[in-house]
Amino acid sequence: MKNSLGHELGALLRLAGPLISAQLAHALMIFTDTLMMAMLGPQQLAGGALGATCYFIFSIFCTGVIAAVGSLVAIRHGAGDPNGVTRLLQSGLWLALLLGIVSALCLNGLGPLLPHLGQDPGAANQAMAFLRPLSLALPGYLCFMALRGFTSAIGHPGPVMAISILGTVANFVINYALIKGWFGLPSLGLSGIGMTTAVVSSAMALALALYILISPTYQRYQLRCGMGRPQRAEMRVLLRLGLPIGGTYAAEQGLFTFATLCMGALGSVQLAAHQIAMQTVALAFIVPQGLSYAVTFRVGLHYGADRLHLSRLAGHLGMALGAALMLLFALLFWLLPEWIIGLFLDRHDPAFADIVTLAVSLLAIAAWFELFDGLQSIAMGAIRGLNDGRTTLVIGLTGYWCVGAPLAWLLAFPLGWGAHGVWWGLAAGLAVTATGLVLGFQWKTARLQRPSALASGACLP
Repeated sequence: MKNSLGHELGALLRLAGPLISAQLAHALMIFTDTLMMAMLGPQQLAGGALGATCYFIFSIFCTGVIAAVGSLVAIRHGAGDPNGVTRLLQSGLWLALLLGIVSALCLNGLGPLLPHLGQDPGAANQAMAFLRPLSLALPGYLCFMALRGFTSAIGHPGPVMAISILGTVANFVINYALIKGWFGLPSLGLSGIGMTTAVVSSAMALALALYILISPTYQRYQLRCGMGRPQRAEMRVLLRLGLPIGGTYAAEQGLFTFATLCMGALGSVQLAAHQIAMQTVALAFIVPQGLSYAVTFRVGLHYGADRLHLSRLAGHLGMALGAALMLLFALLFWLLPEWIIGLFLDRHDPAFADIVTLAVSLLAIAAWFELFDGLQSIAMGAIRGLNDGRTTLVIGLTGYWCVGAPLAWLLAFPLGWGAHGVWWGLAAGLAVTATGLVLGFQWKTARLQRPSALASGACLP
């Protein structure tokens, strides 16, 4: 048992490190875009934020659907089926292109709708100037995510980390060059920022695809053969797992969007404090998010290889590691809240005094739900590794929208807790979701009868 424990922990850490780094690089790319918007001016920042919000609504769902590629590849890889891995990746790339193109068309059609949704016409115009070129990033970004899932699931996450970091640096340099007019480049404003992100996202996908095609590591998968058309069976399998994952991602994001709307209804101070505290929480969440993918791939690998006891071990190790890391972040939120808030604004400026005070108190609440936020993400990844997206969707909808959102509203408005009520509602929703998902993983692994299931072919996608 000790040898299995040490080996599994080492394998999990080797996989998680590059994936967490890749998640951090992606977050820095988003931060770069926001920073460049701010350099253009307040109107451009407001319009760009609106466009980015619209883009994120589509991308979060599509990313969840494409996450099925890595989960299923891990299972096929564990079962020793390279041809199955190849078909899944090829169909996953077709699905990524299809989702990316449809989403881009939908985003480009939002222009006339935004004013009817209560948005200022000037902000709507600025949003579309950013969104039209940015929408073209989706096909490339989703293809990159499919390729990332493939290479990470078979145990080679290093190229993903390297290309993600290079892409982040390129995004910053090109954006800055366009804004400053270096090398005689024209200043394209928000359109230039969106175009740069689209070009960099497509280049990242192309770079990873070329690396996979020329590297001897992947030659056994014969990826050049059969790429001309998607496989219907694999497409159905991907959608059967991917659609519930996408729905779960959207439901979780919807909860945090609902919380932001509640804060806006409470006032500008509450909204500003919420945004600062939420940015801090989002940065901390990068760690369990990257770890969650690693847990999915390890659980799926063992599940496909008929090693259910090691699937259970990988899931438990991931949850324990994630809980320990999030408790460290919780300690930072408890012990150094003023310093953390000072990273975002001048906490000694009297004009920000009310915002700082409220943000500090919100971080104290965040210290409580950080554990649950990280744990629910990792438990969700563990269940995905067992080729199950429906359980995560049902539990997620229950925790987020039957507990979290109603309780946030009840505490904030009828009971008069204000901003703190919103965050305690979030904490309760995440706690219920995390508990349900951990118990769900225990239930799934307890009821699976792998030998008989494998004999009938029922458990493999």
